[in-house]
Amino acid sequence: MQLADLPISGPWGERHLLGLERLTAAQLNTVLDLAAHYDQVTNGGTERLSVLKGLVVANLFFENSTRTRTSFSLAARRLGADTVDFTASSSSLSKGETFIDTALTIEAMGIDLVVCRHRTPGAPHLLARHLKAGVLNAGDGTHEHPTQGLLDIYTIRKHCGKIAGLTVALVGDIRHSRVARSNIHGLVKLGARVIVCGPSTLVPNEIRQLGVDVAWSLDDILPEVDCVNLLRVQFERQRGAFFPSIAEYANLFGMNGERIKKAKSNLLVLAPGPINRGVELTPDVADGPHSVILNQVSNGLLIRMAALSLLAREHQEKQDAA
Repeated sequence: MQLADLPISGPWGERHLLGLERLTAAQLNTVLDLAAHYDQVTNGGTERLSVLKGLVVANLFFENSTRTRTSFSLAARRLGADTVDFTASSSSLSKGETFIDTALTIEAMGIDLVVCRHRTPGAPHLLARHLKAGVLNAGDGTHEHPTQGLLDIYTIRKHCGKIAGLTVALVGDIRHSRVARSNIHGLVKLGARVIVCGPSTLVPNEIRQLGVDVAWSLDDILPEVDCVNLLRVQFERQRGAFFPSIAEYANLFGMNGERIKKAKSNLLVLAPGPINRGVELTPDVADGPHSVILNQVSNGLLIRMAALSLLAREHQEKQDAA
């Protein structure tokens, strides 16, 4: 299969994937449908294709990552691309080189696509204004994490058969979560009802402007939700104490064996990881029949294969037209 032969189900037209906020429902479904295609033709992403043969994908990670970085590297290689991995700690940034100059230098080596993670919101957007390569946001500060949002949505759609009409709860540290924002943008556009739930200190008032409901008690909403996504408490981004103790947070907002009995029998439990066992959820829930956490990891590979393919096609078409 070549880039020109991709079975694209709907519109795309984007040179970069910087977030889900600006995408339409039709564009979101284009990514989800292509991921479903890759699921079928590659046996869940385990078999190799040559869709990106001859292209080079650079992973520019200015922030620590295990799952996302590994997933993007595997996705590129599964599609036949060459990969270049970059880490800030071993780069010329430590010698005073600017972020943009570093990216331009790497692009000059013949890079077609750039995957960027950065602790500063908007960093991938800045790259997109300076690079000819397609830029894919792998997480920028507390702003967005589009492929994580897409893989969560894909996991829900795969298990439930739809998104429209479902009630999805995002629970935990909403204030600092780029995953929450991407999930909200995608789920709302695709017709889901979204409830955000957490301590009042971790749920910003303006979040309602994104079209979500707000709840302060997990026990109150649990019987009505179809899916619950348990977001990690991001201690590394917090400045100050947002709740009295970890034990109290786990007692009020953690998913455990007793609490899950209040939920629907077919409840889906998601968590973007890395999970803090005993905080956001207990081991019996993480490893239990409601959990699709490992499915999320597998589906992340498929979503990133789809995203890389769509950006690569736009990049190639732009080069052909030049």
